[in-house]
Amino acid sequence: MKIIRVGVDLAKSVFQVHGVDRCEKVVWRKKLCRAEWLPALLEKTEPGCEIGMEACGGAHHWARQLQKRGFTVKLIAPQFVKPYVKSNKNDANDAEAICEAMSRPSMRFVAVKSVEQQDLQAIHRIRAELVSQRSAKGNQIRGLCSEYGLVAPREMIQLRAAIPLWLENMENGLTQRFRRMLRGLWLDLLNLELRVKELNQEIEIAASTDPVATRLQQLRGVGPIIATAIVANVGDAKQFSSGRQMAASLGLTPRQNSSGGKERLLGITKRGDAQLRTLLIHGARSVLRTAASKNDRMSRWVTHIAETRHHNIAAVALANKTARIAWAMMTKGTDYEPGAVATAV
Repeated sequence: MKIIRVGVDLAKSVFQVHGVDRCEKVVWRKKLCRAEWLPALLEKTEPGCEIGMEACGGAHHWARQLQKRGFTVKLIAPQFVKPYVKSNKNDANDAEAICEAMSRPSMRFVAVKSVEQQDLQAIHRIRAELVSQRSAKGNQIRGLCSEYGLVAPREMIQLRAAIPLWLENMENGLTQRFRRMLRGLWLDLLNLELRVKELNQEIEIAASTDPVATRLQQLRGVGPIIATAIVANVGDAKQFSSGRQMAASLGLTPRQNSSGGKERLLGITKRGDAQLRTLLIHGARSVLRTAASKNDRMSRWVTHIAETRHHNIAAVALANKTARIAWAMMTKGTDYEPGAVATAV
């Protein structure tokens, strides 16, 4: 019988496949190694067959490879596959669950990322890790130097300026051994700073060459870093039916715990990409700092929330609205129109 749908459980070296025919009868169930799974799939199925995978490591690469060969690829978030796993968890049951989940009419799927999107995402991931390492290195220097009575203000720029002065001052009580160690830590900090600057330049180049990222920078609180992060994470915004759905995918909407007709809204869900959500909220905070001095409708709106609710609630609300406006700009290919946005507030 002709296979119409195949669920694939991806792994590093072993791939489990589960194929069904038009009668939903299992006709192919096999464990394959990395080198032979794709040729076996091409031999057993025909172009147009639906291939389902969890949206995990390597899934977007294999999805692009399958799309090139004429297959219809559906990526599913792992949390949506879990309810369909029968009995104990193993590769065969996971592949069967993927095959079952992808057949549901109401199932939500993840858009396949392009190579360019993954490049941008890699830049942001590396930069975030380097920034974390830079903060850790600065904190290590502060902690060690405080034992010798040397302290610097909280900002990183002031710490960088203080370290050379500490090294040059021969009367501050530092031993030659510790001076050598401090010099090494300082060089480590400078190297991390250099790597972050290099990645910032890569992001600025990408933001200036990508038309979508260029338009998104028209939004208040959105610069090259946030714009490219949105492009890398979202890609084709048409995968979302509305701006609210896109904001929900980023974890910027309230978490519900409703029952018996009584609605109970809690804090935000914090789903999706944590880094992009954090960047959007930080961008909203920068807008909120100057909103009180402006008289446009959005500034009055967010200032009112900050005064009547809380500053953090206002920042999240503005980040939510930014995500919705970004969805409209990306799906319609339009520029930012403050007047139109104010009317919709």
